[in-house]
Amino acid sequence: MAEVEPVRLPPLPLTGGCQCGALRYRITAAPVTCYACHCTLCQRQSGSGFGMSLQCPDDSVELEGPSASLEWTGGSGRLSRHTFCPACGVRVTHQIEGSPVIVIKPGTLDDTSWLRPAGHIFTATRQPWVPEPSATTLVYEDRPDMPALHAHWKRMLEAGAGA
Repeated sequence: MAEVEPVRLPPLPLTGGCQCGALRYRITAAPVTCYACHCTLCQRQSGSGFGMSLQCPDDSVELEGPSASLEWTGGSGRLSRHTFCPACGVRVTHQIEGSPVIVIKPGTLDDTSWLRPAGHIFTATRQPWVPEPSATTLVYEDRPDMPALHAHWKRMLEAGAGA
């Protein structure tokens, strides 16, 4: 089991939005987990070496402002909906069909200073220039054990609440 790096969750609600500010959101409950994905689809979507995901309970995310969405089938073989700002094009969320969680792209949060990933997934396709994940994160070469990522994140939040 990896050590736990404390995460001090800011007061709720968490807020964020797209680059131009037209599409905003509020998160009213603690996120379920945060991770870095190194799959080639996330690399392409982010235009970088990995993508970040902050899973939140579906009913805790409130969007405000104009939005557009696209649906496609991802690496899991399941349909997912991707919501973005039609003015600036920044993707803010995605959600796999039937999932009880919605994923916020955490770089769109107003305050990102507290974020720490609980894990790194699909590291078999990690770019060689991306540093090795720290010993405080879970690492999966392929698909993650999502309940383990959720539990690790919960321990990170508990450690941050006690700090």
